[in-house]
Amino acid sequence: MRVLGVEGTAWCASAAVFDAETDSVFIDSDPYEPDSGGIHPREAAEHMGEAIPRVIETALDHARTEYGDDDDSDSDGDGSGDSPTDSPVDAVAFSRGPGLGPCLRIVATAARALARTLDVPLVGVNHMVAHLEIGRHRAGFDSPVCLNASGANAHLLGYHDGRYRVLGETMDTGVGNALDKFTRHVGWSHPGGPKIEEHAKSGEFVELPYVVKGMDFSFSGIMSAAKAAYDDGVPVEDVCFSLQEHVFAMLTEVAERALSLTGTDELVLGGGVGQNARLREMLAEMCDERGADFHAPEPRFLRDNAGMIAVLGAKMAAAGDAVAVDESAIDPDFRPDQVPVTWRDGEESVARVPGDDDARDLRGAEAIVTVDADAATKRRLPKGYRHPELDATLRRERTVAEARLLAAARRAGVPTPLVHDVDVSEATLRLQRVGDRDLAAALGVERARTVGEHLARLHAAGIVHGDPTTRNVRVTGGVGDSDGHTDFDADRLFCIDFGLGFNSDHVEDYAMDLHVFEQSIEGTADEPDALVAAVEEGYRAVGDPAVLERLRGVEGRGRYQ
Repeated sequence: MRVLGVEGTAWCASAAVFDAETDSVFIDSDPYEPDSGGIHPREAAEHMGEAIPRVIETALDHARTEYGDDDDSDSDGDGSGDSPTDSPVDAVAFSRGPGLGPCLRIVATAARALARTLDVPLVGVNHMVAHLEIGRHRAGFDSPVCLNASGANAHLLGYHDGRYRVLGETMDTGVGNALDKFTRHVGWSHPGGPKIEEHAKSGEFVELPYVVKGMDFSFSGIMSAAKAAYDDGVPVEDVCFSLQEHVFAMLTEVAERALSLTGTDELVLGGGVGQNARLREMLAEMCDERGADFHAPEPRFLRDNAGMIAVLGAKMAAAGDAVAVDESAIDPDFRPDQVPVTWRDGEESVARVPGDDDARDLRGAEAIVTVDADAATKRRLPKGYRHPELDATLRRERTVAEARLLAAARRAGVPTPLVHDVDVSEATLRLQRVGDRDLAAALGVERARTVGEHLARLHAAGIVHGDPTTRNVRVTGGVGDSDGHTDFDADRLFCIDFGLGFNSDHVEDYAMDLHVFEQSIEGTADEPDALVAAVEEGYRAVGDPAVLERLRGVEGRGRYQ
């Protein structure tokens, strides 16, 4: 199958031809480069209107030269050779969204006209899923976690139950746009990422905010601090160096958390920010430390490009996902988890169901837990990908926070392990051994309801867990009886791993706790809707209903669009 793809979500007009038989991709792109500042939607649309016909014609010329208008060609396979009207491609694919509406409309109009002219099927592609799929395609991975790091987006995706589930996301803006905000403040032109990378080469470390909430993250605080540091006279090289060290460490940490939650050992990188050498270095080192495989596609597939649209378009067309021209409307807010992943029907989920504990050393995202008969020793491991100063600070602060909040949570009526000893210098805790397995291995409606109650009690005491996932709740009991039923009355659920926790009286922070836990369910559990409903039932029975109201607002922000 050969597919012509057309991309134009924001700044890059691009067309490509993908030949599935030879796995070859031809790409022609014409990026919009503003004179100053960031992307201006009107100017971007004007550029798209001028450039899209040119790049499509270049891609068509390539396809005709390689596959059509040749006496020996027979693209339709009927043995008679091609007539002048035979199409050199079998389908046209285009980016439906997410993106800037005016740009998307130009691309869609061109793709519809081309499909009609060539008399071939039309396929509408989600731009962010295409970033993921090109990485999976080039790597040959089965079911990886994908870190998408692009201008307007930043999120973690994994395939589960027929969709790409959002495992983590930015709480405010995409990583590329966040970096661009700083460079515009300095007075540099778009795109800002390469300029930050260049200036960082001669910079030194300065402390900036670092915000990770489970597998979610936020850039607003660090960008404000970076601007203030620059205004206060900190050398721009030092600010650029530290922006990279903090922002990319945050992305690497949440990627590792997603690997730990799902149990997969494959990670792919997508998005234009993925061209940054320091980010790729951090991700590769993290994966190497935990024995996982990592793949970053070549730069032409990381920045916005039609090659990824053509590759995913071919997979979708083969699965029967072509659309009628009159049903090919664009969607500027097209979420990746809205896409039915028909081309992977029946394939392996990203989530690997854990079993009962059968090893002495248990590895999480940031620590090794060594267990014996009565106790567990938790050692926060040095992270080679992080700057040494940042790493030492995080390991120390999280160890102190965990010891303090475990005791506070227990006083609030939430079961937690007792703390026997704390060694801050070694970032080590000696804890009571609790549970015989993670909740991820024994998740049910009653247990989900109990976790909702536990979170409500924590919040009533002003405690935010910070990373409540199905891997951070331990289960004791729940042994099946002779009829195969489970005695939930024998259960005891312990909340663990408060390293990202803090004290707060803000409803937003409590809602984020619930959001993180529900994301972990939706990304890994079978039939998650009933489980999520049970969590909220438990929370409502014990906690403040205003938190659930705020949770609806958190879910509706569409930060990863």
